[in-house]
Amino acid sequence: MRIGVLGTGVVGRTITDKLRELGHDVLVGSRSAGDDAVPFADAATHGELVFNCTNGNASLDALHAAGEENLAGKVLVDVANALDFSQGSPPLVGVTTGGSLGEQIQLAFPETKVVKALNTVSANVMVDPSSVPGEHEIFVCGNDAEAKAQVIDLLQSFGWPAEHVLDLGEIASARGQEAYVALWVQLMGVVGSPTFNIHVAR
Repeated sequence: MRIGVLGTGVVGRTITDKLRELGHDVLVGSRSAGDDAVPFADAATHGELVFNCTNGNASLDALHAAGEENLAGKVLVDVANALDFSQGSPPLVGVTTGGSLGEQIQLAFPETKVVKALNTVSANVMVDPSSVPGEHEIFVCGNDAEAKAQVIDLLQSFGWPAEHVLDLGEIASARGQEAYVALWVQLMGVVGSPTFNIHVAR
């Protein structure tokens, strides 16, 4: 599959490496071309599916640079979190208006099928769930059932068992996924490592 990955940070690079390992044709987008990256618009045009791995505070700007017309009709996997370190650490988590970043993106790009996923774990766990022993979950949400099914298939190729991918419903559920990151930051401090996840016992 042709995939565009927007963002050249740790998350973007980790996901890109995994996708290429799986045989996908990946273009990485950044604000400036170079170092194996092309402009956001080129990566978005290339991808049949696009990952948003940009800084959550700048995601809307990055996606507008990618171009609404280049994202129309496509699945956009939103992995980003909005973290505000202006008052020190731990950061404030989430957007101040609009419920969640996932909802803001869906509102700004109505012709794009936004699926929130992978934002509740560290980059290494995103692409290798076996790095955390035992059973644990990853979450998805979005308004389009077929888009979510496509993303879930991709997550399974990353190693996530289908029974541990929990569909939380429509994109408004991104509020919960993004809010959880505040707890994740606290847990990381207690656990002493980002390589952990949670299990929903039932």
